[in-house]
Amino acid sequence: MSKQLARKWKVYVIHHSHTDIGYTERQEKIERFHGDFIRQVVRILNDIKSGKRAELKGFRWVCETFWQVEKFLAVATADEIRTFEEAIRDGDIELSGTYLNMNELISGDVLKPMLNRSVAYGQSLGVPVRSAMIADINGLSWGYAQEMADAGIEHFLTCIHPLHGIFPLGRKQTPFWWKTPKGDRLLVWNNEYYHMGNELGLVPNAVNSYVMKDEFKAFPVLENHHESSAKRIFRYLRNLEDEGYPYSFVPTMVSGLITDNSPPYGGIVDYIREWNAKYGDEIEMELTTLSPFFDKVKQEADTVPIPEYEGDWPDWWSDGLASTPHSTQLFREAQRKLQVIKCLDPGLEVATAERIAQAERLLALYSEHTWGYSSSIEEPWNNMVLQLGARKEGMATQAHQAIMTLYDDLLEARGEALLYPERPLRYRIINTSELDLTDYAQLYVDYWEFPRLKLGLEVKDVITGEVYRHQVIWASRGNVVVVEVPIKAGEEKHLEIVSCPDDMSRAATSSIQIEGTDGVRDIAPIAGLHGKFADDSAILIDGTLLETPYVRIEWVQGEGIVSWLDKRSGKDLIRDDRKHAPFTPVYDVTPVDRHEDMVAVRRAIGRNRKGKNAVVATGHLIGSKNIYQGSLFATVELQYKVAGTSYYAVHLTAYAHTPRVDVSVRFHKDSVWEPENLYISLPFGGEELWIEKTGIVLKPHVNQLPGTGTDFYCLQEGFCFTGADQWVAVAMPDTPLLQTGPVEHHRILLHGHPDLAKAPHLPYAWTMTNYWETNFKATVGGFYEFKYSILWGNERQSAERAIQYCRAVNAGLVCYRSE
Repeated sequence: MSKQLARKWKVYVIHHSHTDIGYTERQEKIERFHGDFIRQVVRILNDIKSGKRAELKGFRWVCETFWQVEKFLAVATADEIRTFEEAIRDGDIELSGTYLNMNELISGDVLKPMLNRSVAYGQSLGVPVRSAMIADINGLSWGYAQEMADAGIEHFLTCIHPLHGIFPLGRKQTPFWWKTPKGDRLLVWNNEYYHMGNELGLVPNAVNSYVMKDEFKAFPVLENHHESSAKRIFRYLRNLEDEGYPYSFVPTMVSGLITDNSPPYGGIVDYIREWNAKYGDEIEMELTTLSPFFDKVKQEADTVPIPEYEGDWPDWWSDGLASTPHSTQLFREAQRKLQVIKCLDPGLEVATAERIAQAERLLALYSEHTWGYSSSIEEPWNNMVLQLGARKEGMATQAHQAIMTLYDDLLEARGEALLYPERPLRYRIINTSELDLTDYAQLYVDYWEFPRLKLGLEVKDVITGEVYRHQVIWASRGNVVVVEVPIKAGEEKHLEIVSCPDDMSRAATSSIQIEGTDGVRDIAPIAGLHGKFADDSAILIDGTLLETPYVRIEWVQGEGIVSWLDKRSGKDLIRDDRKHAPFTPVYDVTPVDRHEDMVAVRRAIGRNRKGKNAVVATGHLIGSKNIYQGSLFATVELQYKVAGTSYYAVHLTAYAHTPRVDVSVRFHKDSVWEPENLYISLPFGGEELWIEKTGIVLKPHVNQLPGTGTDFYCLQEGFCFTGADQWVAVAMPDTPLLQTGPVEHHRILLHGHPDLAKAPHLPYAWTMTNYWETNFKATVGGFYEFKYSILWGNERQSAERAIQYCRAVNAGLVCYRSE
């Protein structure tokens, strides 16, 4: 064999098991597997120590996630735990600082304690957790980097799987310093994907030919194993030399079987020993763990300088959450409610640390990157597909139920009045945000209670006697009294609804009217002519506009909303370069001629999330009607027709005394097996676009690592535009994916490409998708309601504060019946 390598090589082999909760088996079975995998590691180490398998000396193992460790600790014997912890101290086993391979759904306040679980366990053994790794997923937010640094993690190994994604910096097998928002640094190694050691043939009978395209057809057995493996390894290293790779060492990850959720295999040591005996003078192999490898990288830093980059690392694989949009909506509500609980009970007197930790664990399980069984698209009727899908969505349900139960316990401890006859119409309102607000509390009144108020009502502050403005709307099984409440950060107010039978204004006929007996108010009031109706609180609706003192929204049949005028500044908040009107649906579907091709068509989609032949349809406004009209707010419904749905309506609620519009998008999605996407246009604009991810506010297309994706981002609360004298924020409580790349099929532009400066970066909510060929849910059909809020102002506003408004609106005021 002609080797022709230009240098002596060292291959560092890192043995681990990739965690995919639900891709290869039932989730509870995978829990059992991973607990047993570490028990197998312990048995191998015991056999080495006893001399039974002395030839396996040098065996090493990395616990890819701390979740694996928790599964082991739950089933292990005291002796097994003792051996495990001794191996950690001896360096034969290393803990990764990662809890799970998670997408960007998880918030910073939930991520922090999850990372600290591994760190705290290491500290209990006197072993600092210095390194973390991820496998499979295609990025982590900049806020995740900061949380790792805050936890004391120094090194971060990535094993990106470039299916429908790609690695940053334009190449693999390269290190860089990742500078965090606070100025800390993580040493990152941008590695090959996590089965590369198997592709190189390090594990007999567990080989793959996924990225190694050669004459050997290996799955899972490689003919003439040692000779064929040697050819692959020499070719691989020779290629690194040809590409200018600067080091004489390289890492590779390996699994005991060619599958995710793979057991350990002591035979890897046998292979390495035999390899070194035959080829060790040219290529030496060594089993190692994360931190020793990174120490080697740092030793070489004087010879090979390591570049430094800062910014976000958008995850190409965060889009899985859009294949289960309703469960994702539940998850996000639960995650926000958990933060509210922590604000209401900072001493954890009711919300105990144990219950909080369990809630955080449930949230982490849903944000784990796996979104279903491996054949979800190919055979969506398969019982395993249906079981695993129900369990995945059930994780969000369990998290929501646990957190809402905790919330109810807390409210009851704070004096919530449960259901009983003649319960007083008293309510407690709490602002848990960091902002002083004028917000809208919703005081629910059951249908049997409301007749007590039929002659009129007032909403009073129990303590001060102040009367608040209100408006009554219908709700399922009752009514809601919507109250405009000025409330300071952290403030608590006590309100009461009282009957006003002496208020005869409701029975009188005013001599000054702009509303006919038809109940329609469509006349613009004139000062001096229409009296009180011409004051600053007037709201006007006719068939083509909704107008308050703050905003004038106009729409045109067929086109949709054509103007969103900020009346204080005279500026239209809608971008001139928009392609679609605000809240217009944009739907695409990639045709598939035969159901047998459902997988193949999707596999060819790449990073576009749609095929070149995708049919893109824009919704058309077909009608409008008034829903509510009062002195506090008005609501109109805009009705659209769009492919892929049988019903699509947008409810706009504009307020008389606040520059804010709340939006509810309601639709019935058809069940479609072909790859499809539904976007909602959000073409609001300003000078600078900002988003918030995992607690960090940043500029997309600017604050990013080179070579990262720019088409979409996974947000926590929303986005905003800021300028010298104008800002506008869009709160997105239900749909976290923000599309800024074209919604049509296009050439992908990574961060750093010069053509990005020419792109408009129009914002859309990417609400749902089923494009992935393996484990997305095959259909997203059903009924949905997604909410948004548009807020703006005429002053200079920091992006951080604008996002705080999104966070406050999304969380809402705490409101409950009290004694």
